[in-house]
Amino acid sequence: MLDKAVMRLSGVHKLLGLLAGLDILQAIFIIGQAAGLSQAITGVWEGQALNDQLWPILCFLLSYLGRHGINYLKDERLDVFSSQQARLLRENLLQKLFELGPHIVQKEGSGNVITMTLDGISLVENYLHLILNKMMNMSIIPWIILAYICYLDWESGLVLLIVFPIIILFMIILGYAAQARANRQYQQYQLLSNHFLDTLRGIDTLKFFGRSKPYAKNIYQTSENFRKATMSALRIGILSTFALDFFTTLSIAVVAVLLGLRLINGQMLLFPALTILILAPEYFLPVRDFSSDYHATLDGKNAMQSIQQILNTTSIRKEQISMAPWTRDSRLALDQISMAYEDKKLFAGTSLTLTGYQKIGIIGMSGSGKSSLINLLSGFLAPVEGNIWIDQQKVTNLDQEDWRKQLLYIPQNPYVFEMSLRDNITFYTPSASDEEVREAISVVGLDELVASLPEGLDTRIGNGARPLSGGQAQRIALARAFLDKERRILLLDEPTAHLDIETELELKEKMLPLMENRLVLLATHRLHWLHQMDTIWVVDQGQIVEMGSYEELLAKKGKLYHLKTAMGGSHD
Repeated sequence: MLDKAVMRLSGVHKLLGLLAGLDILQAIFIIGQAAGLSQAITGVWEGQALNDQLWPILCFLLSYLGRHGINYLKDERLDVFSSQQARLLRENLLQKLFELGPHIVQKEGSGNVITMTLDGISLVENYLHLILNKMMNMSIIPWIILAYICYLDWESGLVLLIVFPIIILFMIILGYAAQARANRQYQQYQLLSNHFLDTLRGIDTLKFFGRSKPYAKNIYQTSENFRKATMSALRIGILSTFALDFFTTLSIAVVAVLLGLRLINGQMLLFPALTILILAPEYFLPVRDFSSDYHATLDGKNAMQSIQQILNTTSIRKEQISMAPWTRDSRLALDQISMAYEDKKLFAGTSLTLTGYQKIGIIGMSGSGKSSLINLLSGFLAPVEGNIWIDQQKVTNLDQEDWRKQLLYIPQNPYVFEMSLRDNITFYTPSASDEEVREAISVVGLDELVASLPEGLDTRIGNGARPLSGGQAQRIALARAFLDKERRILLLDEPTAHLDIETELELKEKMLPLMENRLVLLATHRLHWLHQMDTIWVVDQGQIVEMGSYEELLAKKGKLYHLKTAMGGSHD
């Protein structure tokens, strides 16, 4: 039940030592509470004055306060520890996601990664708080209580000792069933997260093609599957709690009957019998507490395992080398490379050379491998075979800090941060002046947006603030690129794929000046971009099948020619 990764957390052994000491002290207070109460009741039963029971009553009160004071102290320490570890885990997860790049998000699903980073971390935080506390309670408190019960009456202690392993065995059997249900529930939760986010992203397209209502049935079915998985897990949880309560109550009843018979026969005094009867429920309480929160700990454990799976993913980052800024004389060579994507090998045996400032168009249908090639050149993916040379330096991959500092990257869906428009535009160039920002806004055509904002450049946008259209988000990304005069490599991964043709052609006029005096790689399936490209790479099924200028490739009547014909020559 305790994930091995928990024991590798920083400070966990020190915390467990503290919890062990507090649990020993708490067990003593529980015994003191039972003994004080039993002594007071026994004294009154024997006809003693109530004033003579002040010390037993004081012992009970002090033990009661001590017991619950320790609970407060344990909760406070566990809250601090679990929140610190959750914050650190979130930081490590985000850092790892940035390190691994877009392909890990594509593999796991955007919705799953988002819910893992938000809700998953909260589940792990709750898991750490519950599992550490309840595991330590179950490991220490019952045995100290049992030792005291055996000291008072070994026969009652023997009955409780025999029953305890039977209950634990029953918990294990039900635990396996609950684990299977919880795993299925978490898988449905991941599927629902991905499905929901994909639906939100494509809702405009679905409405445009009149498929929004039929698609609602898919969403309903996915949510129903998650509901059924949740109810199935809850049924097991409720059954295990009921069964555990039944067996512990039955065990306490057996002990009570045996004690009652021996009291009637004069074989036992009232004080030890009453003390044992009060301590018997306390003996089973840690196990019952653990069982009541078992489902919550399973959810947290599943979330933690998913997070650890990403954290343990091997990064492609190797030894960093120093690189000079990209210039007209710079040269990048890919020698006999190949890439792995799922169970396929892409670009096997490909050799490419990029020099100086040129504009390269990467054309192909969706799924042909354009984005994988862009991810390779941006350093997010590493080749499994071949060599990469930058000028005269050999590198294993392009996940190099100095290489990344030279890149401007504009994807299909640029991210708009929830901050002011000014801060969004100057995100990579925070020292840019107001005049430079105004110039960038004018160049990319954001004047109308700025005029419509109540606080102008200082208006908060993105996420829960003011929403933006796809075209406006792309213009903000272009403004960021316009402000950065230093970076000389521009990567564009279908930056206008989700825009209508009128908006795209308007943005194209703003983008072309940004391509001057830069090495540009533009992945697209829109043919009208190709006239402005110096070289075109035609990608099909994970291979570069043609290479050359637009006129040369059309004259060959090869793949590009047939691609243009299949697309009807639209927007050419």
